[in-house]
Amino acid sequence: MTTPDDEFRFLATDARSVGVAGDLPPVERISLALDDGRTLSALRFGDTPPVVTVVHGAGLNAHTWDSTILARGLPALAIDLPGHGDSSWRPDAAYTAANLAPDVVTGIRAWTSAPQLVVGHSLGGLTGAALAASVPELVTQLIMIDITPGIDPNAEAAQIRAFFAGPTDWASRDELVDRALAFGLGGGTREKAERGVYLNSRVREDGRVEWKHHFAPLASALAAAPERYRRRDSAAVADPRRTRLRDERRCGGVREAPARCRRRHPPHGSQRAGRGSACTRSDHHGAARRRATMTSRSPLDEGNTATGP
Repeated sequence: MTTPDDEFRFLATDARSVGVAGDLPPVERISLALDDGRTLSALRFGDTPPVVTVVHGAGLNAHTWDSTILARGLPALAIDLPGHGDSSWRPDAAYTAANLAPDVVTGIRAWTSAPQLVVGHSLGGLTGAALAASVPELVTQLIMIDITPGIDPNAEAAQIRAFFAGPTDWASRDELVDRALAFGLGGGTREKAERGVYLNSRVREDGRVEWKHHFAPLASALAAAPERYRRRDSAAVADPRRTRLRDERRCGGVREAPARCRRRHPPHGSQRAGRGSACTRSDHHGAARRRATMTSRSPLDEGNTATGP
């Protein structure tokens, strides 16, 4: 149980930052109970059914996409992946795309009324690929940002490991902001860091502050007793920017070498979004042929939310 927060307090500032004036679209927090008792949570933007579903990266949450959604002006669904935001943590701590995609499928079926343009960043991109492969009828097009199937992104791992390997709770959010800035994280300014910390943390009933995502306590436990964990099974825990791709080398569910896959199915219909973005046709897997395009700047941390062009 946590104390209530006004999670929408930053929307007006987000809108101004991307040049959006006038009334903001309606936005609401929604949730549903999964079959195993966990909760899946999301944000729904707009007063018509979503046409875009966005999925954040590891260690982030649905608010990563606020500026992007406001800039594009489309009715959208932003899902908190399991172990992130207001969605429940997984007891097995297995945060791979294959495990996350079924919950996203449940959310899309419950909260949308038509096949979706799916946009995923990092771990969200891998989850989107698993989603498109397993239920192509729900996906019109997939845009992946900062990730490519078959790649093991190891860059900048030490900084993120060190950041999350500290204490698991704090006396105040100001302490978290100070720590983020000390590590060069949070978007470069205190204002951006405060936004990121606020939306990615919660205040417990005892008054202590903790991260919403599961990676922080997992990374702290790993740092305290590294000998208890095999490196292969701990990669995503040690660094939220890394994901376990060695066992997920697929292209839309087809087992083949990534380079060969990219030659056969090159990106199409999208502008380059940050580094390593790709757009994958879901009609390659039998889904509807509708096409759509959405661009985003890569949200590498919660202080730098994805923004429109």
